[in-house]
Amino acid sequence: MKNQRIIFWVTTTLIFLFEGVLPALTFNSELAREGIRHLGYPEYFGNALVVFKVLGALALMIPLISPRVKEWAYAGFAFDFIFASISHAAVDGLHFQTFFPLIVLGVLLLSYRAFHRLTGADSKRLVEVTAPGSLLD
Repeated sequence: MKNQRIIFWVTTTLIFLFEGVLPALTFNSELAREGIRHLGYPEYFGNALVVFKVLGALALMIPLISPRVKEWAYAGFAFDFIFASISHAAVDGLHFQTFFPLIVLGVLLLSYRAFHRLTGADSKRLVEVTAPGSLLD
């Protein structure tokens, strides 16, 4: 059980840093705006994406957040990584940028698996385990 907690917190913290902190700090940079334009998306899409990334990252990190909300955050990030990979492949072909989102998806899947091992499949147990401090014990 202790190993699962370590795996959960390490992988979830990586997702938090990559998908919450980094976008929040760089969303207004010219490099970020050019990246969105390069893929053919309008600028407002990038802004909305950052808002949802930050909210999703917070949802995964904060133990008080409902397991149902965490499930939605995991799903949202999975879609984000898959479609980022598809977008890069469609625009740039097969390069590292095409596969990097899939690598991060692997980290997300490790976090998701550890989350479910810590909480179990029973929804009543999900509520008990995600109560304040329970994942930290």
